[in-house]
Order: sequence, then C-alpha cells, then structure tokens
Amino acid sequence: MPAHPIGFIGIGNMGLAMALRLRDRGFAVSVRDIDPAREAAAAASGASVHASPAALAGACELVIVAVVDAAQCEAVLFGADGAASAMRRGSCVMLCPTLGPATTTALAERLAAVGLDCIEAPMSGGPARARDGSMSLMVACADAVFERHRAPIEALSSKVFRVGTRIGDGARTKLVNNLLAAINLAGAAEAMALAERVGLDGARTLDVIAQSSGQSWIGSDRMARALAGDLAPRAHTTLLAKDTGLAIAMANQAGYDAVFGRVAADTFAAACEAGCGALDDASLLQLARERPPLR
Repeated sequence: MPAHPIGFIGIGNMGLAMALRLRDRGFAVSVRDIDPAREAAAAASGASVHASPAALAGACELVIVAVVDAAQCEAVLFGADGAASAMRRGSCVMLCPTLGPATTTALAERLAAVGLDCIEAPMSGGPARARDGSMSLMVACADAVFERHRAPIEALSSKVFRVGTRIGDGARTKLVNNLLAAINLAGAAEAMALAERVGLDGARTLDVIAQSSGQSWIGSDRMARALAGDLAPRAHTTLLAKDTGLAIAMANQAGYDAVFGRVAADTFAAACEAGCGALDDASLLQLARERPPLR
C-alpha cells in the first residue's frame, strides 16, 4: 500500500463511494469537500478530513479530483488554497470529472509546469458501481505514471480501460460514451411514454425491452426507477445536460454533424429548463409523459 494517503477532493455521490472503496481495500484516505455533511459522512467511515485542498494535498502523493466541472477543477487545483501549489514535485493529480479534451489537456500542462503528473480518468457507472469497484475508468496518461499508481486505480475499478497515453483521449472517450448514454436514455423515456400512451403496462413493457433488442443499461436502470416514482438524484439531470453539450462542441470542432446527439442534448436542456435539473435523469420519463398530443 502507498506510504501516503490517497486524497479525494470532491466527495459527492461518486467521490465518496470511491473513497470508501479504497478505504475498504486497505488504503488510507484523506478528503476535502465544500459540504460539511459529506465530510462528516467520510470522517465517520474512517477518512481523514482536511480544511482545504492545499491542506489535503500536502499529505498525499496521489490526489483524486472528483468535482463536477472545469470551473470547480480550476478552483480546487489553482485557486486560493488550491492543491497544486501544495503538492510535492513528482506527485500526481487524477482527474475524474467529465471535461472537454482541451480543458483536460490545459490542466495537465499547468500541472506539468509545476512538476506534477496527471492521470486522466473519467468514470462511468454511478455511485453503486463506484462503491463495489465495478464502474469503468477511461485512463489516459504516460505508461510510467500509470504503473506508479496502478494499485489504487485497479482497486477503484475492475474495468480500467487504457485508452492511450495522450491526455485528452480519456475525455474524448467519455464524451462519446455519454453522448450515446444520453441518446439511449432519451429514447428509452420516449418509448416508455409511448407505451403508456397506447395503454400498455409500463413495468411489463420495460421487462420485455430489458430482455429484447431495445435494451440498454441506462434505459433499464433509469426507467425502472422512474416507473416507481423514484427520482431521488443518483445522477442529476444537469450532468448529462453538461456532458451532451461538451460532446456536441467536440463534434462541431471535428466537423461532424451529430444528428441524434443534438436531439439528445436538446432533450436534456429542455428537462433542465422544465425544472428537472436537480432530479435524477430518470426524470426524462416525466418530461416525455407531458409532451402534448399531435393535433
């Protein structure tokens, strides 16, 4: 096991599950979050809580950033009391949020300028799979850096995909994945709303789909919760709204017209505008149910 604790900045639904996963595997874990309740939950589970990203980073050779977006990454790494200024040269930052490729590359370059390595490792699978180690990690970094931190990475995930050594390829892979996830989820919500509109039983129809050609993991997972009226947020609707926007921007930059992706992005944007942003993204069924009839 590493001589130093593994640091987590951001212990929301995913970050806390990951931190507890490493704790269960025998790693010492340090945490920092802006929410005192999240820090209290981590402390009750045996993690060491620090007052700032810098205070945490000084004790860690690997700091895992599990915040939401680029602005939060900027703040926790390079803002007041940011982690980068406190880390020892040769230490490493592992970036787990879904970011644009250019953002990830720029952050890695700034870390390199102060002597820090970077692992790009966007994640997929949700809190339950983060907790049991079955989530996916899409890892891009230098081979030597990966080998140095292989133990905690493989403890976090049984599905580690080495997508390359070029920083930015993790983001590209994750955005392609999330765009398809959004398309699948938007389609699943529409299909289930149609099933109900023509008088079918939603749960029975979903059971057929889950064992037939229309099945998708995200569709089955989210629609089962939506049909039960459970919209407690495991993955806020705002997250795929953000990610589809990043994916469409990447497609536009590449000169590719992502037709279905644009429809999915518009669907998630509409869901947020309708007040579903803070709900689980299973709330797309609610939006699809409310679609006015054809005239």
